[in-house]
This record gives sequence, C-alpha cells and structure tokens, in this order.
Amino acid sequence: MESRWVVKEKSDERVVKHLSEVLSIEKKLAILLAQRGITTYDEAKDFFRPDLSQLHNPFLMKDMDTAVDRIIAAYHSNEKVLVYGDYDVDGTTAVALVYLYLKKFFKKRIEFYIPDRYQEGYGISKKGIDHAAEHGFNLVIVLDCGIKAIERIQYANEKKIDFIICDHHRPGDELPNAIAVLDSKREDCNYPFKELSGCGVGFKLISAFALKMNDPIESVYEYLDLVAISIAADIVPITGENRILAYYGLRAINKNPRPGIEAVLHHVNVFRREEEDENEQNVLTRELTISDLVFMIGPRINAAGRIEKASDSVRLLLADKKSHAEKLAQSINDLNNTRREFDTQITEEASLMIYNDTQLLQAKSTVIFNENWHKGVIGIVASRLTDSYYRPTIVLTRSNGVITGSARSIKNFDIYDAIDHCSDLLLHFGGHKYAAGLSLLPENLEAFKQRFNDYVEKHIEETMLVPEIEIDLELNFSDITPKFLRILKQFAPFGPGNMSPTFKTTNIVDTGQSRAVGNHKHLKLTVRQNWNIAESFAGIAFHKGDFYEKIRSGQPFSICYHIEENEWQGKVNLQLNVKDIKFEN
Repeated sequence: MESRWVVKEKSDERVVKHLSEVLSIEKKLAILLAQRGITTYDEAKDFFRPDLSQLHNPFLMKDMDTAVDRIIAAYHSNEKVLVYGDYDVDGTTAVALVYLYLKKFFKKRIEFYIPDRYQEGYGISKKGIDHAAEHGFNLVIVLDCGIKAIERIQYANEKKIDFIICDHHRPGDELPNAIAVLDSKREDCNYPFKELSGCGVGFKLISAFALKMNDPIESVYEYLDLVAISIAADIVPITGENRILAYYGLRAINKNPRPGIEAVLHHVNVFRREEEDENEQNVLTRELTISDLVFMIGPRINAAGRIEKASDSVRLLLADKKSHAEKLAQSINDLNNTRREFDTQITEEASLMIYNDTQLLQAKSTVIFNENWHKGVIGIVASRLTDSYYRPTIVLTRSNGVITGSARSIKNFDIYDAIDHCSDLLLHFGGHKYAAGLSLLPENLEAFKQRFNDYVEKHIEETMLVPEIEIDLELNFSDITPKFLRILKQFAPFGPGNMSPTFKTTNIVDTGQSRAVGNHKHLKLTVRQNWNIAESFAGIAFHKGDFYEKIRSGQPFSICYHIEENEWQGKVNLQLNVKDIKFEN
C-alpha cells in the first residue's frame, strides 16, 4: 500500500531563530524543537534535561488524599491489603510496583491478585472479590482497570470490602462507588497531566503515600524501571511527566536491571559476558531504548497472561534472586514462542478471510469473527491487520459463551467513540482512542457489526484510509554532522508525542554496493546524494526488496528515514532506517 508523505507545517521563524541563537544550535535542530512545542530556553532545558523535581504533586489528583488516608488506616489497624491488576504489561508492572513498595510496610499482610483472562475476563471480577472476602482482605487496590466496574464495586460494598481504583482509561457517565477513584481523565479531576499509564497512576499513589509517611521519595524512584516498561508497552504519549518517568526508568534498566528484567533480556541477546576481578558479569552491548522495551520486554511479560497465568509475570518482576528469575524468564520466553505461533496462524487465517470476501476487502472497516481463535492473541492480530489493510479493525472470538474482541484504529479515527455508539449491544467495553476491548452476547454480533461499520462509513474520511508518513524536515546528507547527531540523540526517549524525527532526502543514488537480503524481502543500502560522491550512508529498508532492480539501475530516488545507531559484532555505526522510497520519475 503506497503511503502519502506529508511534510509538517513550517514552524514560527521567530521561535526557530530565537532557539537557534540561545541554544547555539543550527536552524534545523531548532525547527525540530519548535515542532515539539518548545519555544524558550527554559522549555528546551527541561526537554533536554528531564528532572524528577518537575513531577507534579500527586495530591493534585482527585481522591488522592482519601486513598492515602485509607491505606494508612489499614497499616495502623493491621488490615490485610490485596493488590489487584489487569493481566497485560501495564497491569502487571503496576501490581509489582505497588506490591513491592507497600510490602515494606505491610510485610506479610499484603498479597497480589491477577484475574484469569479466560475464566474471569477483563477488569474486576466477582471471583476476585470473593477471593478477597474469603481470605480476609478489607482493602483492595485496583490497578489499570476498574473505572467502569459499577456493579462489581456495588457487590464488593455489600461484602464490606473497600476498593481504591487506580485507572487511566476513559470513565463512563457514572463512576464506581469506591472509597477512592484515581483517574486523571475524570472530568472533575484537575491533575495537570492526563496521559499517565496505569502503572504511572500506581506510581503517583505510592509517591503520595511516601510523602504522607515521611518516607524518602527516593525509595519510590527505585521502581521507575517498571513505570518505563508500562509507558512503552501501553503506548501512552512520551510527553510531560511520562517523558521524565521514561527517561529515568530507562536509565535504571540500562544501569542496573532488576533480576527479572535482566533474565528476560538474556533471551534477546543484548548481554555479553565480561570478567572483572575474576567474576563474570553481564554487560549490555548497547543502550536500550523505548523501542526495545516495546519489542523485547513487553511481549514476553504479556505472554504469560495471553497463554497461561499473568501472575507468573508479576512473580518475575518481584524476583530478587537471579536463579528464580532465570527459571521464570525461561518459562515465559517459551510461552512467548507459543504466542508467536498462534499469532502467525491466526493472522494468516484472518487475512485469508478478508481476501476471499469481496465485501470485507472493499470495506472501510474490518470486523472479523472466528470462535476458535485464541483469545490471548486477538489484540496482536488486530494490530497486524490494521497495519496491513489500514482501517479500523475489530477481531472477535468466543470465550465462555461470550464473544470478546480487541479493536485497533488508524490515525485520527477514534475507535472508542465508534464502539461507544454501539454500547447498548455490548456487555462491556473500554479503552482509548486507538485501542479498545469489548464483549457481547452472540445474538448481538450481526447487529453490532452492521452498526459499527455504518458508523465508520459515516465518520471516516477517504484520506484517512491512506497511510501517512509525517516528515519533520528535509535534510541533505551533508547536514548529518557529528554535532547534529549528538544533539539529536538527546531528543530521546522517543515514542508517541515525541517520535524519532522522520527526515526526507532527495536525489539519492546507489553506490553500487546495495543488495537485497532476507530472500529479497529487504534492502541493505549504501547510498549517496547525486552530487556528493565522497559521502555515502548505510541504510536498511525492511519490506522494500521490490525496489532493488530499480535502485541498482542507478535511477535517482527520494527516501524518508529515521537516523539510528546499529550495533553489530560489538561495533556501533550510523544507519538510516528507511521507511519509504519514492522514485523521482
């Protein structure tokens, strides 16, 4: 599918000139800053030098006082506390974070609980509440779910169990009648930053508890690695507080990963063994990025909950002994391999269904159902189908007599609103603008499909159905100097809201050294600009092997790309990660 290249609107020349002068940087770097809403020296300083002192006071969040007072009351009255969380990466990291910190105070009076994806489904379950009642837990802290659990909280209230809800999903019209509901997306919440992850909300809770208990705030910062993983895996914007949390969390992972994370990383070959003082130690071969957390760590933590029990992922994150962590990581890595097999098989089956159905193939949305598909991977399949067909997509399967599904969207289309339009046909739904989950009775499936598709047909624009590559600015290869690269590197961590800049360079030609690799699916490029014989750059272009013959013929072309560092056999080299290629005639 051919993509549209869209160059970002020009930034205010006065702002660019000012930033260039006060920061002593070249104009093109100043443009990149201005595009990110940075207009002054102080804003640039905060961007390039994130500091934990810039975090907001956690007590600015609605209900935070009430939540902390209830936990303190439980501490003083020797009550038992249950930490309850969703089974995905955000939920399991949040549970590990809150459990680890509060365990210092509650000792043996604290436990955690992760609902079974297949037996209990998403969110607060009746079984989970019954478990709390049967085991004497008077207080339950819920993380990364619960914002719509109206009936479940009523059931808990009848059993005299207090709930504190920590969520970051969009609330419905009514809030659960819990002791406290922490969610900055509440309409009556004036917390300045609205895009925390579920683990991020948990971090604010323990930060507030630490302040109230006069525990050094540095003791809370020990868990920023978990927050960073949640931010990466849940694809929340890496702006504002999330940028600060991700920056320091990444630094902790690179400097001294906790045993569970180190054990996971052994399965992705980013460590080498070094001997120091006659002892072997593990050393990272390169600095890990947000992208590494997304693709290396996230899927493995997720795999336990997708295939078996997410509680194993929490145990991995809690592990304090390397031997225990390595055993859990091996088991989880095996589950991830199984997950990959399911993912590949179901994606192929779903693609074949679309390809063989003319109506589905030509539609502006995809709603696809197979009762035999594995519930644990339908979210991944929905993402893959969205990438392939580029339209709002819902993948559905059957579990315990109910149809359950995952939804993914494309740029500028709010799939949460589209599902909300069908809410009377659903048992449950929740999520974000670009990703959501839902469940419904089998007898409502056809009506849901029709209404959802009609909504998309009415509200989506044709231009939205063409993949768009947004280009930050145009560069000549001569612009890519050591100083440019040194400053560009400080724009990280990259992610939503602060994506790695996409550059465009025109009049590119092959040096004669480019080649097709991976059964001719991909390209390893060595290219230069037509007028500059001396300066060439290496590049990788995944899934662009079809361009090989035309590139080899010497025809000039344009590329859009990210600038990256590539590590190979202990050496780090500059590489252009080419996202698209267009020939100039």
